[in-house]
Amino acid sequence: MKPADYGRLLLLAAIWGASFLFMRIAAPAFGAVNTTFLRVLFALIGLAVMLLLLRAPIGFQGKLKSAMLLGVINSAIPFLMYAIAALWLPAGYSAILNATTPLMGALIGFSCFNEHLDRRKWLGVVLGVIGISLITTTGEVSAGGHLLPGVLACLFATTCYGLAGFLTRSWITHRGGLDAKLVAFGSQLGASLFLLPFFAYQLAAGPAVDWGVPTAWVSVLAVGVVCTALAYLLYFRLIADIGPLRSLTVTFLIPPFGILWGALVLGETLSQGFVLGGLVVCLSVWLVTSQASPPAVQARAQPQDPDAR
Repeated sequence: MKPADYGRLLLLAAIWGASFLFMRIAAPAFGAVNTTFLRVLFALIGLAVMLLLLRAPIGFQGKLKSAMLLGVINSAIPFLMYAIAALWLPAGYSAILNATTPLMGALIGFSCFNEHLDRRKWLGVVLGVIGISLITTTGEVSAGGHLLPGVLACLFATTCYGLAGFLTRSWITHRGGLDAKLVAFGSQLGASLFLLPFFAYQLAAGPAVDWGVPTAWVSVLAVGVVCTALAYLLYFRLIADIGPLRSLTVTFLIPPFGILWGALVLGETLSQGFVLGGLVVCLSVWLVTSQASPPAVQARAQPQDPDAR
């Protein structure tokens, strides 16, 4: 990898780590549903502008419906889960739990897609369960007694991410592929349309919202345009330059940045039990994602697919 690749990898981790901070600021002010809808809407607008500036040809080759459905599974539902978790959990908690995405992907692959798990990966799965247990049962957090529901919301989000990776391979990659920018645009279109009725209901019958909170608007714009639209393009560019396996290492870099931004901006602190649980989760993810030196020919034969966020 070139120095520029390392720099972009760190930049992407910093951006995605900041998304949990922005959700933590916006969700309590606007509500989980409103925040999520505005996030995907601004991401859609941002991607549309980028496609125009890049003069990218727009042709979905019959895969628009698949991309939109992926947007529901890979954006709308997990983003909503993280917005719900942000009502209760510090940003650092959500950032650490986001690292369980490869773990969930391994379990889904084994359960539903006939993927093989060797002893190394099974050890990672067991350690992941132990780490999550430590996070949810040790230490204290100012979540008003909602620690467990918040953790479950995050885990549901990472389950959606894990499932979306396999669906992307089945619906997009194995059907001839599609420009990653168009996949990202189509997914945010699908997410926006899916969330629109819920957003309309919240406006009509939900609790009153104070829309005049500048910090919340800045956070929603940032999480939509920067942490979603721009981050998607940066991530897919990394995949093209250094490959999906190396790009996946961003999973390990997001939690430190999530914790850092939460501490610097919101003064959040983490319990010792949480830190220990987070380290165990990171170790489990490394075991699940790392390769045990497969033969070169076999490694080239294995298809690798990005786990888009």
